[in-house]
Amino acid sequence: MSISIIGAGNMAKGLAARFASAGHPVTLASRDKTKADAAAREVGNGVSSAPIAAAAQSADVVFLAVPFDAAGDIIEAVGGFAGKIVVDITNPMKADFSGLSIGHTTSAAEEIQKRAPQAKIVKAFNTIFAQVLQNAGQAAGRPATVFVAGDDEAARAAVAELARGAGFETLETGPLATARYLEPVAALNITLGYGLGHGTDIAPTWQRAA
Repeated sequence: MSISIIGAGNMAKGLAARFASAGHPVTLASRDKTKADAAAREVGNGVSSAPIAAAAQSADVVFLAVPFDAAGDIIEAVGGFAGKIVVDITNPMKADFSGLSIGHTTSAAEEIQKRAPQAKIVKAFNTIFAQVLQNAGQAAGRPATVFVAGDDEAARAAVAELARGAGFETLETGPLATARYLEPVAALNITLGYGLGHGTDIAPTWQRAA
């Protein structure tokens, strides 16, 4: 699958490295093309860069690796991602990281779906720190779990398969509304990692009986 990642920060570069290592063609894009160019050079391994609209158009799967507040502008810039699988990795944190700005009756993923009604929005990778991506998808030496939510079952399964192919454990959590549960899990992970000093070599998982 061809993958485009909108963003040029640590999460975008970490995702690009994981998927490129798994053999996927990967393109990085940013509103600042020079940042995307620099990020692609840093990651290497065949990762390219392109303007946002071109990157979105050419990809089978698009990752939104931007702050939640920027997602609306990206959607508008590309004309809505119609027909595309779009993976939302955002968390709607308050500016001071003291908690989530929305929740209970909606989620960042559901709000993004409203802004892009013809796209197939999938929530995933929002509970994964960039350091885990840099550690080949492992936290404390074990494959991290990627939780995957989405209303389109085929899109959800495709993203889960991408994650497994990149070395992660996966757990499909059902429809997109379950992002209302996944985003608070990410907020807890951020609190543990940064607020309570546990560091970023951590990731939530789900224990299952054999």
